[in-house]
Amino acid sequence: MKRVHYISVIALILSSALQFAIASGESQNIPGSWKAGVARELITPEQSMWMAGYAARNRPSEGVLHDLWAKALAIEDSRGYKAVLVTTDIIGYPKNISDRIRNRIGAKYGLTRSQIILNGSHTHSGPVIYSEGPIIYPLDQEQLTIAREYSARLENQIVELVGRAIGSMVPADIWSQNGIVRFQVNRRNNTEASIIGINDLKGPNDYAVPVIKVDNKSGELMAVAFGYACHSTVLSIYQFSGDYPGFAQIELEKSNPGATAMFFQGAGADQNPLPRRTIPLAKQYGRELAAAVERVLNEDMVKLEPHLSTAYSEISLQFAGTPPTEEELIQIIQDSSSASYPAYLKLNAKGLLEKLERGESLMTSYPYPCAVWKIGAQPVMILGGELLIEYAIELKKKFGPEIFVIGYSNDVMSYIPSETVLKEGGYEGTRSPIFTTPWNMNIEAAILEEMAKLAEKTGVQKVN
Repeated sequence: MKRVHYISVIALILSSALQFAIASGESQNIPGSWKAGVARELITPEQSMWMAGYAARNRPSEGVLHDLWAKALAIEDSRGYKAVLVTTDIIGYPKNISDRIRNRIGAKYGLTRSQIILNGSHTHSGPVIYSEGPIIYPLDQEQLTIAREYSARLENQIVELVGRAIGSMVPADIWSQNGIVRFQVNRRNNTEASIIGINDLKGPNDYAVPVIKVDNKSGELMAVAFGYACHSTVLSIYQFSGDYPGFAQIELEKSNPGATAMFFQGAGADQNPLPRRTIPLAKQYGRELAAAVERVLNEDMVKLEPHLSTAYSEISLQFAGTPPTEEELIQIIQDSSSASYPAYLKLNAKGLLEKLERGESLMTSYPYPCAVWKIGAQPVMILGGELLIEYAIELKKKFGPEIFVIGYSNDVMSYIPSETVLKEGGYEGTRSPIFTTPWNMNIEAAILEEMAKLAEKTGVQKVN
């Protein structure tokens, strides 16, 4: 009898140990835990090519100041629901490339558009990305071919990058918090030429530095994703670089060996780093931003529970008035005043005229991408285009000052002005590279209304 009893006890112990081993070996997952994976890909052009951002450049690139990168952070909540953030040292993703990348990610990895953010840092020291719309740079056939080939290669790199990030996921903790830094200046209300003597900066600003920290279960920093609302336009030289965001990422990775630093652009379309134009200033702003992130990483952050919800839509934003006629486009092309119609607008007009001559019609509206993520208790508002600062300000009024606002995501088609800027006119309000008429005056109300709908779907609450 005693022997039978001993055998039963041993069997019970072995059975329990086996069950524990099986439970421990399930994808290394911990019940109630996040999983996260990170990957990076070098995207520095291998040859000289035209650079994006400045219409005044008159020749291709001449070397590399520092490398350009695409980086991906994949996260999965306790239910197995995934999302991926891709940050990239480029001017931005045009619709044709973004659509193809997201479609391929969806087919290959099962993610919907609500689960994907493709963000460009908007560096003006990166390569031209090929768009199927009118070309606004003076590219000859050789440079056009180089831009097409680079952009096709970038598509493949991003899709594979996302796969590597998803494939490397391990149990993790995720934290969030806003920091602050103050080198952005509202360029519509303060002139660059007089910035040194100004002691009373004017215009709306949002100095927040949103930070997401990802640790593995050993407490080691895997990734830090951070943002700022400021044009990446310190430099206008002919060497490739990520501008101040590139230097910020370099600094953070230097001080946190083994971690991946990822920069996402905010609502910085009307914000410039001032003063600017020198490499030491770009390094200074990069260090300032990195220091703001380091401060957040070393203070108390909000630990996020492993629950993720996402929502996405594309709304039809209308243009004001009617599209230009052939006669009006010819007048723009032939206008001798660069003040009225600079070279990039004439190139744009030429592309639109060619469409009309082929019997195609010009667009009167645009499918604009909006998204909301809720990572634990952290709301993240994601919008396309060159987003002006007033959108961040208005969204924070509605949903609280601790939300994160990301612009330049999924499709960078033009400036996205507020109603105030549309009324004032000027560079950000009256023209865009994709058309020669401004947006309809209801653009801000339409976008904010749509963001409120998406917030409700994801459980993000209004504060008033």
